[in-house]
Amino acid sequence: MRTAPTILHLDMDAFFASAEQAAKPSLRGKAVIVGGLGPRGVVATCSYEARVFGVHSAMPMAQARRLAPNAAYLVPRFGFYREISEQVMGLLRELSPLVEPLSLDEAFVDLEAGGAAWDEASARLAGAKLRADIRVVTGLTGSVGLAASKMLAKIASEQAKPDGLVVIEPGTERELLAPMSVRILPGVGPATGDHLRRGGITTVGEIAEAGEDEVVRLLGKAHGIALYAMALAHDERPVVAERDTKSVSVEDTYDVDIHDRVRVRMEVQRLADRCVRRLRGAHLSGRTIVLKVRRYDFSTLTRSETLRGPTDDLSVVREAAARLLESVDTTGGVRLLGVGVSGLADYTQEDLFAQVQAQAEARAHADEPEHRTQDEAKESAEEQEAPAVRRWSAGHDVWHAEFGHGWVQGSGIGRVTVRFETPDSEPGRVRTFRVDDPELEPADPLPLRSAG
Repeated sequence: MRTAPTILHLDMDAFFASAEQAAKPSLRGKAVIVGGLGPRGVVATCSYEARVFGVHSAMPMAQARRLAPNAAYLVPRFGFYREISEQVMGLLRELSPLVEPLSLDEAFVDLEAGGAAWDEASARLAGAKLRADIRVVTGLTGSVGLAASKMLAKIASEQAKPDGLVVIEPGTERELLAPMSVRILPGVGPATGDHLRRGGITTVGEIAEAGEDEVVRLLGKAHGIALYAMALAHDERPVVAERDTKSVSVEDTYDVDIHDRVRVRMEVQRLADRCVRRLRGAHLSGRTIVLKVRRYDFSTLTRSETLRGPTDDLSVVREAAARLLESVDTTGGVRLLGVGVSGLADYTQEDLFAQVQAQAEARAHADEPEHRTQDEAKESAEEQEAPAVRRWSAGHDVWHAEFGHGWVQGSGIGRVTVRFETPDSEPGRVRTFRVDDPELEPADPLPLRSAG
């Protein structure tokens, strides 16, 4: 292991909720809970004000509502969070070429590899400057842990929360770890924790005292040896630079199982649209279209189709997803749908237009009356003629022709309530409109910091 605390772990504080508070002046200092708002939804992130009531990540949303009925409940805006994450990751890459993102709001950095730190003093300076830069660029706060290994740097950042910096000095690790729960170690989840508890081991120090042979007996050779080494503060895992994205996908879980086949088709088309927007936003294309269907009985099916070349063409992805859906029986109902693209590349194949054209010609020459009933043809026509119903998700951005930029506080019974404010304004006024008001439109998020 290293002799200096030059591995840094950054963890943004209550990231999604903090970003929403920064974007919405009326929510600052208030309990904010971000996640799926339906009966099956779970909490993605909550503000520290909400945690006072016992709310935490991964909690069922219904339970969160009972604990904090007056909190603001918002649907995630992942595109917005991703933009902020890219700003933060850019700051990390200024410190070192070895940055290992774990999620949108969390990453390891090897400061030594970038020459940003070589001893405790320089590591502290680098960590303090990073926190200050993040606040200037995004307006948000992050907690920083510094140590000689990844495991300890992550433990340090947890101790630093919220909005702090903690350094674990080399040589003090075992003393620090000894009284901690075994769950603090990487790879120890509920099942492993139960195995150790039944063996009389509940703390990291007790793992060290038990000896390697006993831990191997309880957990098996591979897991036992690795866990015993970590209990002795031995963690040689290197910081690994960001890996290439393997796929781009989107999915939705529905509050009530969908039984109507036409509705299922429409949902798949909508998901394909979102997937392509995300694909294009990342300047990528892909060869393999994947459809995911979770049915009423929780059985999950995946179907895929590989094209002749990579594409980011919406019509190609839509048509492939529709073909894949035809091979799936959704009679009993659908609780989740997803569309993804894999086999990614940073270019598109020029002759894909020919592929689309060939598919269109094949459909045109097909004997349609022989393969489709009158009812199916009628359903298809109604689907094409039906106006799209706009969905107003709580927390998402809107623009009104008269009142300007705002965000959705809630919607229902044909009405949508909007608060009109921006990140640098005072808390704004609330107004209510019809859901089909022609002067109200979805909008892109505003930056948290004005340019210049």
